[in-house]
Amino acid sequence: MPSKDHVARRRTFAIISHPDAGKTTLTEKLLLFGGAIQLAGEVRAKANRRQTRSDWMGIERERGISVVTSVMTFEYGDCVYNLLDTPGHEDFSEDTYRTLTAVDSAIMVIDAAKGIEARTRKLFEVCRLRDIPILTFINKMDRESRDPFDLLDEIEKTLALDTVALTWPIGRGRGFAGTYDLRANLVRLLEEDSEPIKVAGPEDPKIAEISSDADALLAMEEIELAREAQKPFDVQAFLEGHLTPVFFGSALKKFGVQDLIDALAEFAPEPQPVAAATRQVDPREAKMSGFVFKIQANMDPHHRDRIAFMRVSSGKLTRGMKARLARTGKNIALNAPQFFFAQDRQLAEEAYAGDVVGIPNHGALRIGDTLTEGENLVFRGVPSFAPEILRRVKLGDAMKAKKLREALQQMAEEGVVQLFIPHDGSPAMVGVVGALQLDVLAERLQAEYGLPVSFETSRFEICRWISSDQPAELEKFIRAYPTAMANDLDGAPVFLAQSAFNLRYDQERWPAIEFTDIKDYQVGQG
Repeated sequence: MPSKDHVARRRTFAIISHPDAGKTTLTEKLLLFGGAIQLAGEVRAKANRRQTRSDWMGIERERGISVVTSVMTFEYGDCVYNLLDTPGHEDFSEDTYRTLTAVDSAIMVIDAAKGIEARTRKLFEVCRLRDIPILTFINKMDRESRDPFDLLDEIEKTLALDTVALTWPIGRGRGFAGTYDLRANLVRLLEEDSEPIKVAGPEDPKIAEISSDADALLAMEEIELAREAQKPFDVQAFLEGHLTPVFFGSALKKFGVQDLIDALAEFAPEPQPVAAATRQVDPREAKMSGFVFKIQANMDPHHRDRIAFMRVSSGKLTRGMKARLARTGKNIALNAPQFFFAQDRQLAEEAYAGDVVGIPNHGALRIGDTLTEGENLVFRGVPSFAPEILRRVKLGDAMKAKKLREALQQMAEEGVVQLFIPHDGSPAMVGVVGALQLDVLAERLQAEYGLPVSFETSRFEICRWISSDQPAELEKFIRAYPTAMANDLDGAPVFLAQSAFNLRYDQERWPAIEFTDIKDYQVGQG
């Protein structure tokens, strides 16, 4: 019987990294510990083995990158873990940002040879904006790597984040033999299934027995220096986002992963209060509430399914219960909520604050929606960002135009792209952060809807949402630019500019109009 209550048992976290740092490999090894898979990269399903990596979409397997967020729930020890594996590629930053609204902590994966890379820095800044505590895993210690002190120094200087190493590598590259636990005076060997060795301290001769003389001598000196030079680990500073505990290992060899999962259980935060428009919602409140941070359609190619991923913020979700959708005020029945392991799933009879559940629906739910057990609540902070690339979608077969409109709407509701409908009746435009999103859109339109498409450049380069506290002035502006106005998926007015110069010019001419590049999801959409 678990010794903690349902909320205290939950650990909901994301894994963030630069592409190729080993994030997906680490995800698989964490799942191995949780018993969610038997072999890294695959799982037995009925009579045959089939791929069940967290990267389940075709384009992800072909290119070796994550482009959508995978959600995986598993138990280990006394805790229930909800792991959200985010896209590493910057072209999918919006999906990553939305995912980070749904977690209480994050693991930052750093390549031991490369250190802090551009994408790592950007993702860290998003975590900082949300005060998300971060654990750091320095990966690939079994390959050529930089000096550990240099890596810690780089984290501190580049990210303005204090570091405390809780483990230390013994050797590196080909000489990597294991790690030293600085708190418990334990040596863990790289050899699989070996038991930890209790040592008296860094000078213990047992360390010399497990690595070459040169590696052992260096490790002893480094461990002694790390113990003397760094501050004690301060849990409160970690929870406030000022300090990161650092672990060394090799995800590929499943080494150091145990340290991470134990650390999540020991000091990562349980589900935290969530800000709604009118008040803070405590996870231990009796009534269920939650928000949708992601939509994923057609995860099962044999069924036209559509799953809304919801973070439960408070109370208990029970299969079959009715929940109020804040945007419309209507009740929807939660008849088949699901827990996920990548694309595999099982019915969730009940879920608690911190859990992430999938809710099958046919377009009723949107990103940013709030569901409650009756209360008129709206959770905030799941934004939409102005795209950096605008393109018109070109379809070879005009007879399929209606099918294309429906498919683009579904893709936009899912968050794959943003959709803009021009006021002048010209063809719809899609907006994306990066060009790779267009590749994903084209592949999915072909694979899921049988629609081969290409893209044409638009004369517009920039779009901004517009608003004003003077309705007459807003209406006047919209009438003044009939060919440069569009509506987004929610019907909100969007101004399309041909260049940054044009945008600045119009901003100066219309001081009563507010031009914004971020839009919050709000009640009244749809």
